[in-house]
Amino acid sequence: MTGERVERRLAAVLAADVAGYSRLMGTDEEGTLARLKAVRKALVDPVIASHRGRIVKTTGDGMLVEFASAVDAARCAFEVQRGMASHSADVPQAVKIEFRIGIHVGDIIFDEADIFGDGVNIAARLEGIAEPGGVCISDDAQRQVRGKVDIGFDDMGLQTLKNIAEPIRAWRFRTGTEAAPPNPLDSLSQQPPALVFPDKPSIAVLPFQNMSGDPEQEYFADGMVEEIITALSRFNSLFVIARNSSFAYKGRSPDIRQVGRDLGVRYVLEGSVRRGGNRLRITAQLIDAQSGAHIWADRYEGSPEDVFKLQDDVTENVIIAIEPRVERAEMARASRRPSRSTDAYDFFLKGLACYFPGNAQGLDQALNLFSKATALDPDFASAHAMAMACHANRIGLQSVKDLARGRDEVVRLWQIVARVGNDDGRALAVAAWSVAYMLGDLASAKELIDRAVELNPNLFRAQANAGWISLWLGHPELAVEQLRRAQRLDPLSDTFLPMPLAHAYFYLERYDEALDQARSLLHRHPDNHAALRIGAASAAFAERAEVAHQLASRLLEVDPAFSVSRLSEYLGPYRRLEFVEKYAEGLRRAGVQDESTVATTAGSD
Repeated sequence: MTGERVERRLAAVLAADVAGYSRLMGTDEEGTLARLKAVRKALVDPVIASHRGRIVKTTGDGMLVEFASAVDAARCAFEVQRGMASHSADVPQAVKIEFRIGIHVGDIIFDEADIFGDGVNIAARLEGIAEPGGVCISDDAQRQVRGKVDIGFDDMGLQTLKNIAEPIRAWRFRTGTEAAPPNPLDSLSQQPPALVFPDKPSIAVLPFQNMSGDPEQEYFADGMVEEIITALSRFNSLFVIARNSSFAYKGRSPDIRQVGRDLGVRYVLEGSVRRGGNRLRITAQLIDAQSGAHIWADRYEGSPEDVFKLQDDVTENVIIAIEPRVERAEMARASRRPSRSTDAYDFFLKGLACYFPGNAQGLDQALNLFSKATALDPDFASAHAMAMACHANRIGLQSVKDLARGRDEVVRLWQIVARVGNDDGRALAVAAWSVAYMLGDLASAKELIDRAVELNPNLFRAQANAGWISLWLGHPELAVEQLRRAQRLDPLSDTFLPMPLAHAYFYLERYDEALDQARSLLHRHPDNHAALRIGAASAAFAERAEVAHQLASRLLEVDPAFSVSRLSEYLGPYRRLEFVEKYAEGLRRAGVQDESTVATTAGSD
């Protein structure tokens, strides 16, 4: 061993940054810097020192602080936030400095006065989901301070943090400073009973703040919001609050959780627009209205020369960012709901969570859940369509023996979707794939997928399934274009796209790229039958014989009865038979036999 010894230790790590720092700097750089320096000198740094914290580094709008004790870190954070609330009580919201703080206790690496490791990364990610003026701590930290500090905690449940492998349970402080200033809209929630949440993700888009300092630019900010509301409303999977209700909050800085209660929504989108000279800057952030946690935020910049085109571009980017994240957040919420819930949409979301791994057991569970959803809501087109997909995928995995009955079910469900889902893009997109794969009816599938894309060109599943259908029709170039479009719509999706992309690249003789796609899926699902098949064939044509043989051997371990002669049982309805023949040749080169040797082997001594 010649490597240097790494110094590790257990520590409480506090990460903090200024909420909305870019917006504050965009409004008044010098004033923001002066106020931040003043508040650090007068309040933050002395509080850190009094609780024996060590400032490891600062990053302009944030800092990283190490404590020997989680109790010291928690007390420091509480005192800083309480002091900041008092200090800025009379400061206008537009220029108010508010910190977000995250705390975690874990193992860190110490190197030249800096610290690294998961202990640091988790604290930074927790800070990212804390609300302005709030503190978010990990379950490990909360256990250390429970009963030792006079601070209340709210359980935020499991949180999926960026670049952190496993979900982490998080808690937030109740600082006693969270009450918003009196709001005339508060009376809305006092007069009628609390609104019941719709049986689908619900969202309100608040008026964007005009940060330009020019009242004449209000029209642009308002127009941006109206475009986003209209675009979101095209998703049948979302319940979107109408403009009139959203714009009741114009000119105010409402508490987001109160907005959620007032309007009966789970999510709120807010943002700002700054237009000056030849530059236009737009920010947007999606917030969980129940917990106050930030789900997503981004900033867009450009030239206002072509105002309407830029408005369309920004709207599309916001929609692309929101819809997949809302669905993931809803799936996580549904998985935490008690099983006694009879909400049809919860059954649907739980079904999606079981469907995504793509294995036989998950598909069986998903089919049962989708059936429960349609029993409660017979007009739930997307649930009927996902049941179709379950039947089709079960056949593809060879997990059912009664092929005729499975096809009959797909036909029956297709008839229901055609009756109740003609305006549901997601339902049509899923039905299109199932009709093509299970029934081999590419003409009908093309009509269905074209209708889905027409209804909503920004729907990930429509573009992804359009890629599959183009592939089966014999157009791999178009398939790649559509699949890359799907990837742009949902950049975090890494489950569905590698498979069709691998096949498309294979038929385009881009074998190394095909192998890379197959390997990306095998990295997460090492026994995936289809990824092993296309990976072995691609490696063989790429003249990477050792890799091809390894993948082929693994394929036969997973499915000892598989042979080249059975390939057509697993593939979709390819119109160009030369594609299937090429696939078969690749498997032969990888070492897969034309006929299975299982029977012979089983009969020998």
